[in-house]
Formats: sequence, structure tokens, C-alpha cells
Amino acid sequence: SLTASKPVHRSRMFPTMPGVEHVPYPNPYRNPWHVDGYEEPDELVSRVIEYIEDYLFNHYVPPEEVAAFIAEPIQGEGGYVVPPKNFFKELKKLADKHGILIIDDEVQMGMGRTGKMFAIEHFGIAPDIISLAKALGGGVPIGATVFRKELDFGVPGVHSNTYGGNALACVAALTVINELENGLIENAKKLEPIFKERLQEMYDKYEIIGDVRGLGLAWAIEFVKDRKTKEYASKERNQIVVEALKRGLATLGCGKSALRLIPPLTIDEEEVKIGLDILEEAIKTVLG
Repeated sequence: SLTASKPVHRSRMFPTMPGVEHVPYPNPYRNPWHVDGYEEPDELVSRVIEYIEDYLFNHYVPPEEVAAFIAEPIQGEGGYVVPPKNFFKELKKLADKHGILIIDDEVQMGMGRTGKMFAIEHFGIAPDIISLAKALGGGVPIGATVFRKELDFGVPGVHSNTYGGNALACVAALTVINELENGLIENAKKLEPIFKERLQEMYDKYEIIGDVRGLGLAWAIEFVKDRKTKEYASKERNQIVVEALKRGLATLGCGKSALRLIPPLTIDEEEVKIGLDILEEAIKTVLG
């Protein structure tokens, strides 16, 4: 019901749970209003907030019936989209106005990936609830829901589960947190400029690249057939993934035609440069 990154994830799952409504993510590169969010970030943010207030609240669901806004601080499967800096502050104002909670999905972008423990820290708000998983266990399966104390259940046992509190998984998570705080978060922040500079150079050289975006060690390249029309270059993106893998670089697509670059937080500067060299070689090969 919450998934909105790819139709295939919802295929054969209908009808989904009622009461879940989706709002366009403030994607600076692609959005329903055709606003250039890099040039006019405030305008893009206004369009999204207005959509919630003018369309959803005024025509579909009264705000007092809304339990929470759920969002990724940086969109994951949808394309590694970094929203305008002030989006979450404006969303928080709207939420506070109506007594609505903000749930921050950090499953992909949390745990040091963006150069901060939680990606939402880049945007200047404190959410009410945080969802964690994936990197939290460093390979050991674990998920966690973190929330403000006053949101806890009033009666013990109201919300229970069979596998919660697995001792091995919890020890793994504590070890991961310790390692993150002992230099890995700082490493992600330190290597960000290398990605930013090198990917910008690729953008300047190859017309097939429509957009590059990211923070820390979470980056994406969006491939297009034409920069003006922004037509998706999904086939070419998939070919680049294959060519990179042939050369020893594992990458993964996201969105319709974007490619995510998410190296381990233990990576060093030399390894980053090697990986980006391989990626550029793969792009050159596909372009012929």
C-alpha cells in the first residue's frame, strides 16, 4: 500500500489497504508541474505543499483524519532523488499545524550512508518516528522502529511479535553503530566531493546523462535519450549495468532509468576512483 517506486512492486497485489494516499515527491529533475527544482526549489516545494492542502485536504480527506506523513528523506527505489533543502521544514510546519506525525523512512538512506547518521539530519527537522533496517545490521537481518517516548503504547503487549529482540541481531546492530561513530560516517562525508566532481565531469561529457544527484556515498546518474525531452533511456541504463559488471563493478538501477552508486562505507579514495573509472568505461562502451 505504501510502495510507490515501481508498478511491478504492486503488480497482482490489488486491492491494497485503503486509507493510503500518495503525494508527488519533490523531484527537482522530474515532477508533474515541470518546475526546475534546481533553479526554483521554493516553487517546487510550494507546489507539493499546495497539492496536499488544496487537493487532498480540501477535496478528499480532512487533515484531522490524517495520522501521518510517511516519506524517505532521499528517495530510494524511486531514483535516489534529493529533495529541495527546505521541503521537510515546510512539511513539518504543515504537519504541526494539523497535529499530523512525520514518519521518516531511513531504511535505505540511514546509518551513515549520506554522511550523517540519519539522512533527515540534512534537512533540519526531527521526525516523530524513524524506520530502520538494511545497513542497521551490517548484513544480519534486523529492522527497528524508533519513536518519541510519548508515542509508546499505553499497555504492554498491545503490539507484539515472535522474532523481535533477537539477541544476535541486536549485538550486530550495536557493533555497526559503534563502527559508524568511529569514523565511517566521516568517511562518507569525506568522499562526497570526489563523487560530486567526477560525476559532474561525466555529465558535461556525455549527453546521455540527464542528471546526477546525491549526498555522502549515495549517488545516482539518470540516463536520458534527450536532455530536452528527458525521455527515459532504460535500455541504455541496463546495458551500462551489464558492462560495468563485466569489468568488476556491481551497480543497481533505480527509478526508470537511473543508476545508483552505493559503495560500502569502508571504501577508500583510491577504490572510489577505480570504480568511477570502470563506470565511465562502461558508459563509453554502450555509447559506442
